[in-house]
Amino acid sequence: MTPTDFQFMASLIRDRSGLVLSEDKAYLLESRLMPLTRKAGMKSLDELVTAVRSKRDEGIVKDIVEAMTTNESLFFRDTKPFQQLRDIVFPTLLKTRASSKKIRIWCAACSSGQEPYSIAMTIKEAGAQYAGWNFEIVATDLSTDILDKAKKGQFSQFEVQRGLPITLLVKYFDQVGDKWKISDDLISMVKFSPFNLLSSPAPLGKFDIVFCRNVLIYFDRETKTKVLDGIGQIMPDDGVLYLGGAETVLGLTENFQPVSEQRGMYQLTRGAAMRMSA
Repeated sequence: MTPTDFQFMASLIRDRSGLVLSEDKAYLLESRLMPLTRKAGMKSLDELVTAVRSKRDEGIVKDIVEAMTTNESLFFRDTKPFQQLRDIVFPTLLKTRASSKKIRIWCAACSSGQEPYSIAMTIKEAGAQYAGWNFEIVATDLSTDILDKAKKGQFSQFEVQRGLPITLLVKYFDQVGDKWKISDDLISMVKFSPFNLLSSPAPLGKFDIVFCRNVLIYFDRETKTKVLDGIGQIMPDDGVLYLGGAETVLGLTENFQPVSEQRGMYQLTRGAAMRMSA
């Protein structure tokens, strides 16, 4: 792929998804798009680029963006956020939401569903403690293909071995052939929907908790700020935002502040007086 073609494709992907590809990521572009090239009956990436340049076929463009933005996930990734949910966030919200008995959670860029299903298991493990409460988990991703996989709730042996305790595997999954299927009860707790983080999240409604982990690292500074500010607009003053371990709000927005001694947790600056603590 020529430098000119790479810049064209990188710009297209950035405009559609926010994903920033530097020139040293040319190998990633080629490895992700070669299967798509073969599927389209083309002989080379050059042919694919020419087709996009000349026709701007939206179907091909959509496939290209999805191929580049689909990332792997794993159950209970980094562990700490789910411990914080169980020990700090949920107990606090159970007090402040006692009148409505409703908590809304958004998993942005949910990939194949391990994160929202991990949250669902965290809720289920609390048992009668949450009886009568309505937990609504909304999980979104740019890729409709990966969302279709997530909705099925079927995972390979390799996928369930990554982060999922054996006790939860036995309790919430059934083996179907060479796959493990999560229980219908847990699947029903999650609403999967396509969403582009470059868009305003306002139509999704308000959320008490937002997971936007390991996503911002792929965006440039301007896009990171736009995404964070958009999230801030759909959260109550005492809402909680989770970012990945390599991500931060510092230098990007003044709307969020870190929660003291709770890595990866952030709350709105306007709600600082209501901060959660262990």
